[in-house]
Amino acid sequence: MRTTVDIPDELFRQAKAVAALQGRKLKDLVEEGLRRVVGAPEPEGPAGNSRARTLTELMKKWRGIVDSGVEDLASDPKHMEGFGRDSMGNR
Repeated sequence: MRTTVDIPDELFRQAKAVAALQGRKLKDLVEEGLRRVVGAPEPEGPAGNSRARTLTELMKKWRGIVDSGVEDLASDPKHMEGFGRDSMGNR
């Protein structure tokens, strides 16, 4: 169903930005928000989801499983050697 809704300009800009950052259409973002408010379940899409999933969502179960051996590479002097210098060693 198509309808018209008046929302504040700033809220519209924020919603458009969020949708763009997530690679989604504004209408899908609005639909998701309305479903959350009214408690309606999201319809299943062809891949079991009604919207494209973000890389963060797709990689969620694998986050944190790679161990470089150093908790913070910035604390490893060898890793930071030459940082901020060009290929000639100049700052």
